[in-house]
Amino acid sequence: MDKIENRADFSYIRYANCWEDTEILCRALEPAPGKRFLSIASAGDNSLGLLAEGAEVVATDLNLSQLACVDLRKEAIRKLSHADCLSFFGITSSDDRLQIYGDLRDALADDSAVFWDAHSNEIRDGFIHFGKFERYFQTFRRKILSLIHNREMIATLLTEKTREKRHQFYEKDWANFRWHLLFKIFFSKFVMGRSGRDPEFFRYVEVPVSESILSRTKYALTELETHNNPYLAYILTGNFTGCLPYYLQAEIFEKIKANIDNLTLYLGPVQDGAREQGNRKFDGFNLSDIFEYLDKETCSQLYRILLDHASSGARLAYWNMLVPRECPTELKEKITPKTDLARELFAIDKAFFYSNFIIEEVL
Repeated sequence: MDKIENRADFSYIRYANCWEDTEILCRALEPAPGKRFLSIASAGDNSLGLLAEGAEVVATDLNLSQLACVDLRKEAIRKLSHADCLSFFGITSSDDRLQIYGDLRDALADDSAVFWDAHSNEIRDGFIHFGKFERYFQTFRRKILSLIHNREMIATLLTEKTREKRHQFYEKDWANFRWHLLFKIFFSKFVMGRSGRDPEFFRYVEVPVSESILSRTKYALTELETHNNPYLAYILTGNFTGCLPYYLQAEIFEKIKANIDNLTLYLGPVQDGAREQGNRKFDGFNLSDIFEYLDKETCSQLYRILLDHASSGARLAYWNMLVPRECPTELKEKITPKTDLARELFAIDKAFFYSNFIIEEVL
């Protein structure tokens, strides 16, 4: 099996936030009391979001530091108020994050506590800002975007406008020569591989990377509302202030808090996370964009394992960013593609880097 864990470094925080739209994921998987989900952990946003309606979630990741991010979020949500979580995470200001961490530490798993003890500066300054991907966007904002537009122009982009006005603003004021030139350089396969993600995540990419991302970015800035998109807000301003991710919206936060004990963390590959549950089947799978890091044979092997641990009617939801992946041909008789629903949700996907969203239902 072509194991991504043998090709990429998973010893540090790659993503301090999930860069996939939790809202469309929840609409795709339809979490509810009594349902059980296997979820790629990443930073925890999406796994936590699935808890809001009372489902049980097993969050699995190869990367211990990613699970430490989820664990810290989990215990903070359990013990802190909504406002205190926003300040502890780094969304609003705080001068006592280390003290709060001290209060949470004993509730963390041992490995999580060891990890965060060694990263006290990140805790002090707001841990949601210290993933490799977040630092990549910080570099873009400070060193690239500042050469293209001033703060007033960025603020104007983020104001509420009609679709027609968004298109006019993009064409007339935003998409100048420097935007196109510097965007294509910064979001090239080479720069993204070295500074944003990992070169191995692009092994199976055959499309022009920067052109694909630029096209999706234009869609987000013109077809989607720009004033309420937390992913766009973070990229352009450096924070989620005034535009919170789904799991941190006040009403959703309280639902997650009420169901926080329904979250289990598992360190290891997603297929092992499924196997470790014995005969207990899953009603849905949040698979991030895992398949595009793997060759087709490995995708087929992984997909088959997940089907073996899926209940009838279970849904698999995942994204394609730059590599087209879907249910392997030899397994298609075991699923029903939910193409219309996937297309409807992808059209409103606020995490706009991806090229497709896939939903498949187990027969």
